[in-house]
Formats: sequence, structure tokens, C-alpha cells
Amino acid sequence: MAIRSILLPLALLVLSASSAAVGQLEIGFYSKTCPDAEKIVREEMVKIIAAAPSLAGPLLRLHFHDCFVRGCDASVLLESTDGNVAEKDAKPNKSLRGFGSVERVKAKLEAACPGIVSCADVLTLMSRDAVVLAKGPFWPVALGRRDGRVSSATEASNELPPASGDVPLLAKIFASKGLNLKDLVVLSGAHTLGTAHCPSFADRLYNTTGENGAYGLVDPSLDSEYADKLRLKCKSVDDRAMLSEMDPGSFKTFDTSYYRHVAKRRGLFRSDSALLFDATTKDYVQRIATGKFDDEFLKDFSASMIKMGDVGVLTGAEGEIRKKCYAPN
Repeated sequence: MAIRSILLPLALLVLSASSAAVGQLEIGFYSKTCPDAEKIVREEMVKIIAAAPSLAGPLLRLHFHDCFVRGCDASVLLESTDGNVAEKDAKPNKSLRGFGSVERVKAKLEAACPGIVSCADVLTLMSRDAVVLAKGPFWPVALGRRDGRVSSATEASNELPPASGDVPLLAKIFASKGLNLKDLVVLSGAHTLGTAHCPSFADRLYNTTGENGAYGLVDPSLDSEYADKLRLKCKSVDDRAMLSEMDPGSFKTFDTSYYRHVAKRRGLFRSDSALLFDATTKDYVQRIATGKFDDEFLKDFSASMIKMGDVGVLTGAEGEIRKKCYAPN
């Protein structure tokens, strides 16, 4: 079944289930101060994705990495300074892309409504539109986030969910953000978009230790045929030149094929394969992998994205509205 956008009334029902989002943020927050804000973001995103369809995944990932460190406050966008190493320069964030696109959209908004729309809201809207433009679902974004002034590489290294994590570890990290096990398996579906550098998964191809203590083996939880194909691309754990699709054959389209790959033991990361080693996440993977419940996944993904977008937000008089997303005012 082809993925199709969820109609706005249905998405509004999803939003109403998230009382936290409704309580802190507001649909139409900029209706009086910058009424064309969402339209400006959408029009610029259409141009960005038309020119570079592969940016949909990275822009979605930027939002994820922002929300898991200090909440959704655009701290991931801040540049390092002489006295501080920022989140974007933490090891897990070295491969993040799309910063220039965020600045491009923010500049358009500043030209129309100076000092009104936060970088945190810009990034949240861009991630939603990236999914929509990749043929995924639409969901309403409650707005009113403000921008943080602090960004720490150390915090990013300690708080981001690792690609090598198992379900107990990932569930603990998600729980610390108010997200549950279902959110974990649903948001993992974002791996339908984008690519990854070899160092993020090549240890599965070369550095796994077997039961007898032998080292340098292929991770047994990885399909052997798939592992052979990956080894042809990634010659070593330090190979930074090659990219692999996280959802082979469909990495520019938001769909449910990711779950079919995971069900066949072809998830790229250890964290993908780990979903088959927990009863709850395994059941969800196998259910969506049938291709009979695409609409269910669309609604689930929309709900989890709304929930994640409310994590640790700054509102009211907290934080600031940055003029440039890469630096505090």
C-alpha cells in the first residue's frame, strides 16, 4: 500500500491526544505576528527538497538530535566558540547535515517577520515538511518554542541514543525524555529516510566477538547476504568515504519498507536489529512489515513526532528568539 498524507482533521485528533503539546504550545501561534510563517517554510522546503531529495532524512535527523539534548530548543544548530564545544561538534553529530538549509529558511522568515519565529520552531516545521515531501504523513505542528542559549558536545555524547544500543538502553534514554517503548519502535521508522557512513555500523561487519571469544566476526543478528553486500561497500570500520542507504532502494521515500528490512534481519544499525530482541518492539516490526497496516504506522508516527516535538521545550519568557540560528543573540 502506498504511503499517503493523513488528512488534517485526523491529524488534529492525534494532536488532541497529546495534552502536553496542547498545554505548552499552540496551533496557529504565529497567526497574528507572522501569519505566513508555515507557508514560507513550506515554500522554501519545496525548493530545497526538489534540488536535493536526499536532504529529507538529514533534516528529520537534525530535529531528532536537537530534541534529545536539552529538548527541542535548536541547541544543535549553535556553533562552537573558543570557550565551548557545541553539540554539533560532538562525535555522534559529526555527520549531521542540513544546517545551511535551516539558515536559508530562517533568513526568509527574518525578512518577512524579524525576530518573531524561533529556530526551534523552524527546525520542527522543516522536519515535518521533509517527511511530507518524501511522500510521508502530514501532522499539525503546535508552535511557540523558544531558542536555547546553551549547547554542549559532552551532553550530546551522553544523551543521544547510540546506533549500537539495545532496547533496554534505548528505552531508558527514551523514557528520560517522556517517550515510551512504542515511540521507540515507531520513531525508528524514520530510518526509512537517509544514508549512513560506515563507522556507524561497520563494527557489525568486522568487530563482533563470537561465543568462543573469536574476534573480527560478522554480527550474527545480521543477515549474512546483506552483510556481504555491506562489506563490499565498507572496507573497514574506519572507511568514512562510503555511504549506505538505511532503507535500501527506498531511502528518499517515507514508507514502511524499513520494517520489512528489519524483519528480514537487514536493519543497518545494531539498534535496528535490537528491535527483534524485545517482544513488544518485535511484534510491532512484524505487524507493520506485512504491508497491511501502513495507515496505522502513519498515525503512530505522527503521534510520536508530535510527542517528541514537545520534549523539554522553552516557552513564554524562557530562552530567546535567535536572529541567526548558529549563534545566540
